[in-house]
Amino acid sequence: MNDNDRTNFAPLSDSQKIDSGELRFHWCAPVDSGQQKATDKYRVGVLDFDGIVEFAQEADALGVDSLLMGIAHYMPDPLPMIGALVRETQNVTFILAYRPGLLSPTLFTQVVNTISWMSDGRISLNLVAGISPAEQAYYGDFVAHDGRYARTQEFLDICHRLWRGDKPMSYEGDHYVIKEADIGLGFKGGTRPVIYLSGASGVAQETATMYGDCWLRYGDTPDGIAAAARPVLDKGTRVGIRMHVLARPTRAEALADLAAMQENPDEAHRAWVEKFVAASDSEAVKTSFRLAAQADDDWLSPMIYSGFVPYRGGPALCVVGSYDEVADYLYQYKAAGVSEFIFSGWPTRDEMRIFYTHVLPLIRDRERGGRLV
Repeated sequence: MNDNDRTNFAPLSDSQKIDSGELRFHWCAPVDSGQQKATDKYRVGVLDFDGIVEFAQEADALGVDSLLMGIAHYMPDPLPMIGALVRETQNVTFILAYRPGLLSPTLFTQVVNTISWMSDGRISLNLVAGISPAEQAYYGDFVAHDGRYARTQEFLDICHRLWRGDKPMSYEGDHYVIKEADIGLGFKGGTRPVIYLSGASGVAQETATMYGDCWLRYGDTPDGIAAAARPVLDKGTRVGIRMHVLARPTRAEALADLAAMQENPDEAHRAWVEKFVAASDSEAVKTSFRLAAQADDDWLSPMIYSGFVPYRGGPALCVVGSYDEVADYLYQYKAAGVSEFIFSGWPTRDEMRIFYTHVLPLIRDRERGGRLV
């Protein structure tokens, strides 16, 4: 693989650069039109695209920064959905989750560049090396964990070269050989998408600092995140967290809704998740389950509930409390070096509305110095 460092990145536009004074809050788009309970399984086998359009349009109206469009074998593919959703919205950016190895880097760059013109640049990337050898095998991919990250590094090296306008561009690595590639349509504005790299392993952090703008990981306490994030922050890469949130006017109401979500859980789905995790080689997935197992009566801290992780996986660590409590707690992550969050909730559309209407203004107030915690 060719050597690379951050100085060889394709440039970001001024609008893509992050003002470190404000936390950024994104949301995860639902697999369907919106799951109702944390302990339910996803509704698979159908696609309620009209419902997803309505969800994206409300996110647009609420001022959501970006919507993460996830990838998994049981989900609709995010690429065609983003291509349609950018024409149904005006301002919200779509974060495309994708796995290097499914498409050639040349074709992937060409597709992303095309969407950038369709959306006036409203596309970012969340590159995921893969979390399950079994699932990777569904797509004919049998590369092991560290090899997938080595391939991701080559993949992004090629993409960056294409975004920089290197052409004709040839490349010879262990995973990719490219001969005199020349893409006619560059990323709109002559820049490139913002890149989020996911994972908790050392090689994931390394990949994020070499080729990404933000290292994205599953949740932990502010102290836990601060310790894990230091090597990444020291190299100038931002840190983001993927979590859930449940905020209500009072803590009592939040705890009551939390309890209601635990009624009649789908234990067959829990068993499926347990089997999936057992076959996973992802350090991020295993870390989140270890944290949940260590929690005291399903509470990792007085504000983080871990009881839904067995049903929903790593992202399901959930910040729970009143509007003020949630705002205070999330603001603590800023001191830990976190600059971005990607949230979900149950029901996710309702929780998105609650968060952006009631919690986000309180966080902005704290950032302005209206109240320190």
